[in-house]
Amino acid sequence: MFRSARFPVLALYLVGFLSTSVCAAPQPVHSYDPAGRSKKGHVGRRGAKYWQNGTANCGTQAPLANPAPYSNIWGGLSDVEAAGAVEWLFQQAELNLTVSESSSEWDNSILLVELMIPNKTDVLAYIDRREPAPARYAHVVLNVRATENPHYADILVGPLPVQNGTTKWVPLEYTYTRKTQGRVRNLDADSLQQRTFVNNLGAEIQDITLGLWNMTVMGLANDTMFIWAVDPVGQDDGRVTVWFTFIKISDKGWDTNSIMPAGLYFVADLTGRDSSKWSVNGWLYNDIFYNTIEDFRAAVNTPGFEKLPFNIDGEWDSVDHQGSTPPQDTRTPPAAIAPGGDRYSVDVVQKYIEWMDFSFYVGFSRDTGMALYDIKYKGERVLYELGLQEALAHYAGNDPIQSGTAYLDSFYGFGPYAFELVQGYDCPSYATYLNSSFYVSETTHTHVNSICLFEFDADYPMARHSTADNVMVSKNIYFTIRSVSTIGNYDYMFSYSFYMDGSINVEVRASGYIQGAFYANNEDYGFHIHDALSGSMHDHVLNIKADFDIAGTANTVRTISNVATQETYPWSFNKTRNTMKLSRADITNEDHSRFNWAANGLTQVVIANKNSTNKFGEARGYRVAPLSGTAHLTVEDSSSIANAANWANHDVQITRQHDTEPRSAHAYNSQDVADPVIDFNAFFNSESLDQEDLVMWFNLGMHHVPHTGDLPNTVFTAAHSGIQFTPHNYLLGDPSKETVNMVRLTYEGGSAVVERYGQSEGDTCPLEYSPVEGYLEGYIGDVVIRKYPFNPNEPFIQTNGIGG
Repeated sequence: MFRSARFPVLALYLVGFLSTSVCAAPQPVHSYDPAGRSKKGHVGRRGAKYWQNGTANCGTQAPLANPAPYSNIWGGLSDVEAAGAVEWLFQQAELNLTVSESSSEWDNSILLVELMIPNKTDVLAYIDRREPAPARYAHVVLNVRATENPHYADILVGPLPVQNGTTKWVPLEYTYTRKTQGRVRNLDADSLQQRTFVNNLGAEIQDITLGLWNMTVMGLANDTMFIWAVDPVGQDDGRVTVWFTFIKISDKGWDTNSIMPAGLYFVADLTGRDSSKWSVNGWLYNDIFYNTIEDFRAAVNTPGFEKLPFNIDGEWDSVDHQGSTPPQDTRTPPAAIAPGGDRYSVDVVQKYIEWMDFSFYVGFSRDTGMALYDIKYKGERVLYELGLQEALAHYAGNDPIQSGTAYLDSFYGFGPYAFELVQGYDCPSYATYLNSSFYVSETTHTHVNSICLFEFDADYPMARHSTADNVMVSKNIYFTIRSVSTIGNYDYMFSYSFYMDGSINVEVRASGYIQGAFYANNEDYGFHIHDALSGSMHDHVLNIKADFDIAGTANTVRTISNVATQETYPWSFNKTRNTMKLSRADITNEDHSRFNWAANGLTQVVIANKNSTNKFGEARGYRVAPLSGTAHLTVEDSSSIANAANWANHDVQITRQHDTEPRSAHAYNSQDVADPVIDFNAFFNSESLDQEDLVMWFNLGMHHVPHTGDLPNTVFTAAHSGIQFTPHNYLLGDPSKETVNMVRLTYEGGSAVVERYGQSEGDTCPLEYSPVEGYLEGYIGDVVIRKYPFNPNEPFIQTNGIGG
């Protein structure tokens, strides 16, 4: 993976929350049938359209507008709440705030304003016991730079809406393991000075860069290279040391920075805010370290100096169509349709969704993007919260960039980069779309159509059985909510899918340009995949929080293992039989709850409520199991991230739920890796897990060793990881029987008698199909509304990428 360098200024730090008033959803799409009848589409829905045909169950039925049972208290701040909080903050003289557009590196500014998710204890009192709703607070991050010790400051502002005399701000500290009044140091406060520093250095060595590559980097518009810094920066012995490398800029405008390393590195000491005291401490080229620029220049000018080859642009790095088109590929491919319209309901204002026996609310945040809350199946809550916590991409290599790279992606934020989805490609053309919004520089930006909802027919049935007389088969229809976040060079697709048997799948896929290493004596760390490029090995580890509430909040972790055994039975005539049996155990203590998935899948993990049993006395629960490959960090005691990602060391970790432990990570853990704001290890303190409110923190991911098939892009099909929650002794029977989308065929004398169980028969749905490409011209950028001064009536269009 590859992220924008922190020099120059990294993308403005943002906040995500779902918006219902910032931006109107796309206007209804109108199309016409052959007879000229008008067919009106619906908000947030594009693609193939259908119409009523007599009494047939066809048409453009949008999701039903089923009102939520209560307000979405995870759904984000309203425009008025956010604008009021920002205006109030600028009135607090002690904060000494400057409007972002006018702020310098020595000014204090507001980075983030979002809803502070209420404590679960207070929420359950509201949604289960109908007590008053929790007071609403804004979580605000200040960039405090008017000091020799710049830092980020987490504060709470509220209660909201703002009222004179009652609204206050206090440091946000209770959710962090390190108690520092909500502060964490800011190692990027002087990013503009840092950019000037490296550009001046590039100018100083332009004779060298011209000699090596006929390219320069001096901070000018005609630069042909740029200088990029490792992430995280070195933080040992109280010093801030940063390794930099030179990257070729694409001649064709492709986003190929991550696969254009030039093989030259230097290390600088950037400790303190006075750039006159910064220094360059050495250079590395072709595995030879030079102490000074003079030493390196002398070597370059020595006869016989080995100049390494480097990569140039070509078809190999282009994502446009190229090569031979497969036979018949120009014909229209199969297309999924929803002839009866949407079979789910959405309360757009409250972001509440119902599908079949499932219901849930959607939340959205700057750090982690989309999350689901209060997930119920057949009217009972099974999960209070389900969502991403952090994503780590940890590299290895023989050069200081690959060896030092360990991205913690919530620093950049998944919310701001959840861009509009491409209909018919990211999601079926008939999907329903929701918007997401985020705060930046006293404005709110809305990414239109950045979350999609759709039903789909799996490519296999839910259940089937054949006998000598008949065959029975049930369709396997599932429902998915999806978003895609583009973090630098990589696109992460997050899908939460719900099945009619009560199962829930969590899946992540990764695509985009790899972060390649310069190919030079590094065969132990990857494959040689292009002229001067190595596929740099790395681990993707993504931490997901699953707060289970199975038949209430009192749950237990149960393991059921298949074990080999030798047994003698009353009927075995005293002979020992080699066989297997079940071994049951409970994980009753946090200290024993950190584990990896068992080899050969021999151990089942079940979250169950021992006090809620079925009629046979078995505890009702949900089994948790890998759906595909998962990953935990290969590196032990990482030199790059120290204690900043201790959640990445096991496949599964389970803790007792506490309002003071809502997240396993903090967006600024990379700023102090030895003593991070949230150290996940501190969550484990021997607490009981026996019939307690439990949180499972599990990891998805891939051990990625890129090969030639990863050029130009890694593909979603290969880079895939998932986990599944499945009812376990939870139901009294097979739920596939409940759907009418099943048939039984009884053989009778060369023909079959068909039982359709109430499915609609005889209806036909004329289809007007328009290829999805015809609708893509409506793809737009961010819709922006200014928050300070508040101006809700003049939105404008603007697109922010990861570079700001």
